[in-house]
Amino acid sequence: MKNISIEERACKLARYIIDTKDTVRGAAKQFGISKSTVHKDVSQRLKNINLSLYMEVRKILDENKAVRHIRGGMATKLKYSEQKNKVS
Repeated sequence: MKNISIEERACKLARYIIDTKDTVRGAAKQFGISKSTVHKDVSQRLKNINLSLYMEVRKILDENKAVRHIRGGMATKLKYSEQKNKVS
């Protein structure tokens, strides 16, 4: 992601999130940047750069936010079931 403008980076991040329906954390890992940078790019900067792209990515981010408690519960369940299987 080096040597590209902030505007270009914001658009690339937004397109990635829209195409893959990935989370901010997943996009950050994929692009090798911080979650804070991804969030700022797609939720603040993108609004001034490309409003239609912002609206699309906002839907994905809102959807991810709505289900994050479920994902967290599933991750915890998986963690403890794996620990239980190791002990058995």
